[in-house]
Amino acid sequence: MGETMSLEFRSIRTEEEYEAALARIDEIFGAEKGTAEGEELDELADLVESYEDKHYPIGLPDPISAIEFRMDQANLSQRDLIPYIGSSAKVAEVLSGKRDLTMSMARALHEHLGIPADVLLQRSGAEIDLTSDEIDPRRFPLKEMAKRGWIPKRRNLSEHGEKLLRALIEQAGGTQVTAIPLYRKNGQRRINAKTNPYALRAWCWRVLGLANAGAHKGRPYKPGTVTDAFMREVAQLSVYEDGPRRAQARLADHGIALVIERHLPRTHLDGAALCLQNGRPVIGLTLRYDRIDNFWFSLMHELAHVGRHLDCDENELFIDDLSLTGEDPLEEEADRTARDALIPPEVWAFSPVQERATILAVYDLAREAGVHPAVVAGRVRHERGNYRLLSQLVGSGKVRVQFELQTA
Repeated sequence: MGETMSLEFRSIRTEEEYEAALARIDEIFGAEKGTAEGEELDELADLVESYEDKHYPIGLPDPISAIEFRMDQANLSQRDLIPYIGSSAKVAEVLSGKRDLTMSMARALHEHLGIPADVLLQRSGAEIDLTSDEIDPRRFPLKEMAKRGWIPKRRNLSEHGEKLLRALIEQAGGTQVTAIPLYRKNGQRRINAKTNPYALRAWCWRVLGLANAGAHKGRPYKPGTVTDAFMREVAQLSVYEDGPRRAQARLADHGIALVIERHLPRTHLDGAALCLQNGRPVIGLTLRYDRIDNFWFSLMHELAHVGRHLDCDENELFIDDLSLTGEDPLEEEADRTARDALIPPEVWAFSPVQERATILAVYDLAREAGVHPAVVAGRVRHERGNYRLLSQLVGSGKVRVQFELQTA
């Protein structure tokens, strides 16, 4: 792979080359700046972005939603916008759509809050949150959705787009899930700023639809099921070669749906915790990085949300790009809970693997913790910030195939 994707590779022209570039990015993710692999990573990221710009074009997000998104990210209040927009009355009018942004307002918001100018200079007032009566198919990646079989293929997709999207929504649970609140504070804690909200919404609908289709399988969910002990039991399934599928079955037995669905371009997504209308929790994973260690940490992170944070009565959800970091207390708690479920803190604290990350030390700790060696290798790589270390142990390419065989 490293021989075909290198600094001499100057463009991506086909879907196969695009997939190969993503796989190479996975291999060298975390490479240090200034190294050969660091430069290769930067170049590949630019090539992938250029390919996506050409083949997966998206409409710009609404200016008001972009401002609200930035406010949530930076924990800003309306009062904090006064220096850029004017009086408190003007701020309220702009955010409610009653007043258009002026050039000076847009310039100030761009310079001080980093909101892209081309987003701010659109006509404001359009709502980012769709409702059952207002679905603009032009905002959604219909061609890619049809290619993946999420919606039927049609000669003129845009002409049938609204009907096709409504069918997808019905599969997901109807009008209650139409306006999935992606911009609520508790629903976007780890969303990448470059995420296309419409592609992300479509992915959520798809995951809920698949969960609905299998809702008859397994027992009803009982709140309080996901305890620390339950998470440890699930984590210890990782020792089996087919551990991911065993975990899916174990969760189904306790009323929790686990759905594997690849992310759409420009969604920068690892997983999500959502709810069906009947109150059943759903964990969606993309396997963006198809590795054993990544699967188990992503699963445990979302399971921690289910057990500690998800309130299906309030139609909550958590969307996670786990490559992002921050200081959100709920996300930090989910990270900590996931780590402790996989490797108990008292086991990790006294392991020699922290001093000498040898293969033997990894296997010894894995046996003591009762988990797959890939889990330990992934923890070591993350703790050290060295993603080239122990790469032979993380189980690349060993997870997605299990679920593809399951549905074949």
